[in-house]
Amino acid sequence: MHEKSSVFDMIGPVMIGPSSSHTAGVVRIARTAIRLLGSIPDEAQIIFYNSFARTYEGHGSDRAIIAGLLDFKTDDKRIKESLVLAKEKGLKYQFKSIGNASTMHPNTIRLTLKKGDREIELLGESKGGGIINIAEVDGFKADFNASLHTLVIFADDVKGSIAFIANILAHDDCNIATMSVSRKGKHDEACLVIEMDSGVKPVTLDYLRSLRWVKEVIYIPDIDL
Repeated sequence: MHEKSSVFDMIGPVMIGPSSSHTAGVVRIARTAIRLLGSIPDEAQIIFYNSFARTYEGHGSDRAIIAGLLDFKTDDKRIKESLVLAKEKGLKYQFKSIGNASTMHPNTIRLTLKKGDREIELLGESKGGGIINIAEVDGFKADFNASLHTLVIFADDVKGSIAFIANILAHDDCNIATMSVSRKGKHDEACLVIEMDSGVKPVTLDYLRSLRWVKEVIYIPDIDL
């Protein structure tokens, strides 16, 4: 199945250069990551793979990833000063590079973020034109692009749970665009990723979080808002 292109894909986002893949996409991956974490992190380990590993300093991907972790948007002029600003804000970070990961997309980043006793790990791909794919979250396959309102739900693998959640969202007048499920094994922990055309009401999120078989509910609005 071929991915559809839009005018946005061809023109690209409003951004600080030099490259939409190496700057705008990187910022968006990081901004998605801090929404999964729930806040700007205290510590970040950043691994650049393949093309990124060879060019991240020269193309400004190092400044872009830190800017995104500080929640700067793609057109924020502070991106160029993000490494200095991170030190001022107390964000500790470490860069690593792996130049030959043949199974991964050419522009891939792995982020491990910590805030207090909370930690998340994310694998993100910058596809060009500012478009991203969040390939993994905490070891679960995810595959969402953060351009829609997104729910990431960690839960026990309970019979009928997917249909139940879809029905709850339907009652909240949420139109589901995509839905995917990844699980560790039968009747083990699962990760449900739901992309929607509109937002979710706080009362609906509270209800989902109250379900005994749901471990965590993370809501990510369109990160460009």
